[in-house]
Order: sequence, then structure tokens, then C-alpha cells
Amino acid sequence: MELRVNDTIHQVDVEPDMPLLWVLRDELGITGPKYGCGIAQCGACTVHVDGMAVRACQMPVSEAAGSDIVTIEGLGTPDSLHAVQEAWIEHQVAQCGYCQSGQIMQAASFLDLHPEPTDEDIDRAMSANLCRCGTYPRIRAAIHAAAGKLRSA
Repeated sequence: MELRVNDTIHQVDVEPDMPLLWVLRDELGITGPKYGCGIAQCGACTVHVDGMAVRACQMPVSEAAGSDIVTIEGLGTPDSLHAVQEAWIEHQVAQCGYCQSGQIMQAASFLDLHPEPTDEDIDRAMSANLCRCGTYPRIRAAIHAAAGKLRSA
């Protein structure tokens, strides 16, 4: 099966019902998406599939084949961070950091669709991404900052 991940084509020989998360982590060595709950409830495994945020722990790899898959590793580069990544750093969002790749991927996808979000929009969009450290106020502030950066770009 052929997968396009972070602008690179990969051939994988896996069962079609294998979760995309395990293909990314175990077969391709892409460890940004994390295993959190395994039932699409925490958001730690969030990646983009054709620009939409999806939970990789529940998506069979066969559903992702032929799509453009982006993980946190492909969102920006060290020399050119995505606006959300920049805002995360500026607002010192991360504490333990475990959920952050999923949070960032969810926020980036959300901002593509909602360039001028309210607090309520952000809270609703991010409600399924859990942070055990409770950095939600900083997450919201970072998303507002990233929205401003994206609008002025």
C-alpha cells in the first residue's frame, strides 16, 4: 500500500485495517502522533488527512491510502515554523508536552476553516483534545495569536 506522509511516498506492507497511528509510529518511525487512549477520545494522535484533523488511532490505514497525510513533523520546519507552532512557543503552552502535537494539529486544521475564531469557537473545536496539565487558557491564547499571524501573512 502506498502512503504519502509529509510529502514523502512510502510503501507499507500492512493489514488494511491496521490503525494509521501504528503505521506511522511502528512502520515509518514517525513518532509525533502519540498514543493516548486508542478510542479517539483524547486527541494525542491527531494528524491531518487531506487537510482535515483526524484521530489516527481509529482510522484504518486503508482509508488514508491515496490521501495527503501530514503529521506534526510535516506541519512546519525548524527554520519555518507554522504560525500555530510559533504561537505555542511564544505562549509557553507546553508543560509535559505529550498532548501538544495533537493539540497543534487540531488547532492548525481548525484555523484553516475559522480564521477569526471566538473563545467559544476555540473551546468547542478543541474540547476533544485533552491536556492533563490543564494549559487550556494558554492554548486558547496561542490559537488567537496564531489566527492573527495567519490573517496578516
